Amino acid sequence: MRQLVHHMADSHANAYIRCKLALTEDWPTVKPYDEAAWANLPDSRMLPIDISLELIEGLHGRWVALLESLTDEGFQKGYTHPEQGRQNLATALARYGWHSRHHVAQIVGLRNRQCW
Repeated sequence: MRQLVHHMADSHANAYIRCKLALTEDWPTVKPYDEAAWANLPDSRMLPIDISLELIEGLHGRWVALLESLTDEGFQKGYTHPEQGRQNLATALARYGWHSRHHVAQIVGLRNRQCW
């Protein structure tokens, strides 16, 4: 479970930066990252999940404020991902929404199986 929570923090940090790049540059190409390699770094393997939960909470506060300020035109801006192609913010945000729900379901399932 620890690595899933840390992965969500890493993923949402990258998504937030990509969002800001899309809003400030003309269809930038974003850099993918090796999620498995990031999960094997000491911060993902050893730190308590509270640190990533606090990071996610603060990051989401900033991200929500930014997104609430956007017009429809803003959601049509986007970036190019080398593996996933060109995507506007509306599409990318839908993907991150799914990603979050997917991992939360994994964590809840694990919690239920382990009777935590």
